[in-house]
Amino acid sequence: MPVAPAATPFAHPNQHVEALAAQGVQRRYRRGTLLIQEGETGDTLYIVLQGRLRAFLSDNNGRELTLGLYGPLEYVGEMSLDGGPRSANVEAAEPSVCAVVTRATLLAYIAEHPEFALELMARLIRRARLATESARSVALIDVYGRLVRLLNSMAQMPDERGERALKERLTHQQMAQHLACSREMVSRLLKDLETGGYIAVRERWIWLLKTLPARW
Repeated sequence: MPVAPAATPFAHPNQHVEALAAQGVQRRYRRGTLLIQEGETGDTLYIVLQGRLRAFLSDNNGRELTLGLYGPLEYVGEMSLDGGPRSANVEAAEPSVCAVVTRATLLAYIAEHPEFALELMARLIRRARLATESARSVALIDVYGRLVRLLNSMAQMPDERGERALKERLTHQQMAQHLACSREMVSRLLKDLETGGYIAVRERWIWLLKTLPARW
């Protein structure tokens, strides 16, 4: 088993993640591969080395709600390390490489570097807050309001014309999964915004041309 590099009490969080990843087993996953299934039991942590993973919930009708996307040196699966069932599904959003770390390895690392436990706790708290905010958004904000929040959160800084491009291309289906609505609903709202001159689609990339109206 590889020996983890020493980490100081004041090490950057990524140094701990890198050290822990060095003790795991590297595995490759094709896009769409399901790594974690909601409700199953598991005792492994997945640290992303390349690519991205998507955590999501789904219902019996096939509808999905994206909880988050996780890239290099981020990790998923830590919430089930208490032996409980998995709380969400996780799939490879694109071809990915992960370091798979067992619960025993994680606990041994924490015993040597207890400061990492504080980082793990802080991450769990952040995820719990994000989950609460997501639930509040779905329950209290209409689809258009959720779309505005998504577009604004993913927009880059304005260019010299005051226009903002999204940080990445998103399909209508991906946006629907973020918003817990149908793809058709997203398509209709985006078309209305485009017709109104609020957004433009250039080479399949969404640009925000001006401030989106609070209501539609």
